[in-house]
Amino acid sequence: MFVVNLATEKLAFATDFCGVKSGRNTDKFAAAGLTPEKASFIDVPMIKESPVSLECIVRNRLELGSHDMFIAEIVAVDVEESLLDEKGKLHIEKAGLICYSHGCYWTLGKSLGYFGYSVTKKKNVQR
Repeated sequence: MFVVNLATEKLAFATDFCGVKSGRNTDKFAAAGLTPEKASFIDVPMIKESPVSLECIVRNRLELGSHDMFIAEIVAVDVEESLLDEKGKLHIEKAGLICYSHGCYWTLGKSLGYFGYSVTKKKNVQR
């Protein structure tokens, strides 16, 4: 079992710290100023400060030389209420998510399109 906690701009420092420090000798929650929170379905702590957490159960493990790949089932999704509208639609763009690419952390937020936009018929444009 494990939890995937999505990282935000506010969590960038803690995300990096937890990525480079071993949990063997360091209480990462305490050292990074994070709050453990009980997951809703599995018995693994989530990070309270994360706006979206995916609770997962490992279904398979593949040994790939120097690393293992875990195939998991998402059994629960925990979302900060402020990211949901009155109809329950998730507005992930409000979360301030970050990503990691080529050794750097990057902010997200600009929409590049929506599902199916590449095949949507365009209105006639005067040339």
